[in-house]
Amino acid sequence: MKNGFHQPVLAGEAANYLITNKEGIYVDCTLGGGGHSLYFLKILSPSAFLIGLDADAEAIHHTSAKLADYTNTYFKQAFFDQIEIVLYEVDKLPVDGVFYDLGLSSFQVDQQRRGFSYQIEGPLDMRFNQQQQKTAGDVLNHYSQEELERIIREFGEERHWRAISREIVLRRQGNELKHTSELADIVRSVVGERYLNKSLSRVFQALRIEVNQELKRLPESLDIAFQLLKKGGRMVAISYHSLEDRIVKTFMREKICDCLCPPQFPACVCDKVQEAKLLTRRVVRPQSDEVEKNVRARSARLRAIEKIVPYQN
Repeated sequence: MKNGFHQPVLAGEAANYLITNKEGIYVDCTLGGGGHSLYFLKILSPSAFLIGLDADAEAIHHTSAKLADYTNTYFKQAFFDQIEIVLYEVDKLPVDGVFYDLGLSSFQVDQQRRGFSYQIEGPLDMRFNQQQQKTAGDVLNHYSQEELERIIREFGEERHWRAISREIVLRRQGNELKHTSELADIVRSVVGERYLNKSLSRVFQALRIEVNQELKRLPESLDIAFQLLKKGGRMVAISYHSLEDRIVKTFMREKICDCLCPPQFPACVCDKVQEAKLLTRRVVRPQSDEVEKNVRARSARLRAIEKIVPYQN
């Protein structure tokens, strides 16, 4: 890790799929520490232009300073479903490529006051955008048991969702939950030691997704971003857990499909037009040497498509 930010995962592979025009316009929808953007900028011509988005103001501040030598850039604090607004601000449409590196950066995990990690004592915050109202503490202390069950089951895919939710409701009676250690203790009281770390990761992931509405924003962002690509433009996405990857896979499959009719229909009646071609027949995973150097890369999955229909303003 350098400058408190994680090393970019699958950077070379991402660049190979993303960059088709070294003088083009590219968008990094998850700027983070700027590792991928820096890699792209080293390949791109000075006449190219790169726009970076991130909901985290601190990420924007640090990365803007880190990439200050590159004048062909524009960085903006924004969630990735606000991509169209940002591109209109800089009058850079259509674009040659859109990139996503989904999930949490090491920079955010390691910041005690952000509350993203069960390994570090901190407040139950978990907001990407610190101006946002709702925190993880609000979710834990005010959601009903049924709502907590849904979040932990759907967003965490945690098998002990009911018992953990029940224990949260019991523990918060009288005193609000305020610290990550309290949530970790709740999970620890329910789950055996053998599976504890996995369950902790899943529960913290579920809360983070709920606080930031990640799975709601992602399909909206993918759809908007695809519309903003020029013909021949490419979309590349790296995901780290099955929920994100399922959304990306479903979206890309729909774009490469030329018919959505049920298989029992004798003829197509949906008038669906194929909008993209698939670039990754098999999901791209990191090589073993990258995983050895960067454990975060272990679960990474890269998918890519190329738009084959014209951009429509």
